Amino acid sequence: MLDFAISVAQEAGALLRDRLNTKFNVSHKGDINLVTEVDIASETLIRERIATRYPKHQVLAEESGFADGASDYRWIIDPLDGTTNYAHGYPVFNVSIGLEHKGEMIAGVVYDPMRDELFAAEKGSGAMLNKKTIRVSQTGELIKSMLSTGFPTISKLRT
Repeated sequence: MLDFAISVAQEAGALLRDRLNTKFNVSHKGDINLVTEVDIASETLIRERIATRYPKHQVLAEESGFADGASDYRWIIDPLDGTTNYAHGYPVFNVSIGLEHKGEMIAGVVYDPMRDELFAAEKGSGAMLNKKTIRVSQTGELIKSMLSTGFPTISKLRT
C-alpha cells in the first residue's frame, strides 16, 4: 500500500505543480483558513484513486471530511499541505497521505512536487527520502544542532 500511496501522491503533486502559476479560485473556510479549487482537484484525484483500488477503505480528507467504509484501513489526506503558500504563489507545499489500520498509523507519504522530494515511512521499516534511508541526528547538544519551528498565523490584529 505504501507504493500505491507514493504513486498517488506523485500524481497529485504533478497536478499541483502544473496549476501553480495558473488562475484559480481561492475562498476561505475560516478567517485565515484558505481553500483553492486546486485543493479540491487534488483531493478528488486522490479519493478517486483510493476508491478504485481500495473501495472498502475509509477516507478522512481535509476538504470533504470522512467517508466510512467496511475496512479497518483509513486513508488520511491533506491534498495540498501549504494552501496559503500555494494561493500566494510561494512554491513551498506538499501532498500528504497517511494510512492507519485499526487506529494505528502504519504508513505515510509527504511529497514536495517542486523539489521532487518524496518522504515515505512504513511502520517497522523506518523513513526514506527519495528511496534513501534517513535518520534523526545523533547530535546530543542543542547548541550544535539545527532547530526548525513553525510560526502560527495571527488571525486578528489588535490596535
